[in-house]
Amino acid sequence: MADITVEVVCATPGRQLLRQVTLPAGSRVAEAVERSGILKEMPEVVYDRARLGIFSRRVEPDEVLRDGDRVEIYRPLTLDPKDARRRRAG
Repeated sequence: MADITVEVVCATPGRQLLRQVTLPAGSRVAEAVERSGILKEMPEVVYDRARLGIFSRRVEPDEVLRDGDRVEIYRPLTLDPKDARRRRAG
């Protein structure tokens, strides 16, 4: 089976990490996150398996990856979008 290459990214207000990883075809999103090592380098990130995406589209950790995918590790929102709009308006 051929290998695929994907990017795994994570950002905080202070920094951003991007890692390219090569995995066997048929690998899943959670495997790419683990292989990237980003979570070890960014211990301040609270990892929630429900907050993952590929190219800004929410996905499950067991979704199968395709060559060239960009896996994104999302942070929890610090401010509810509705509250932010109210603050700007008011």
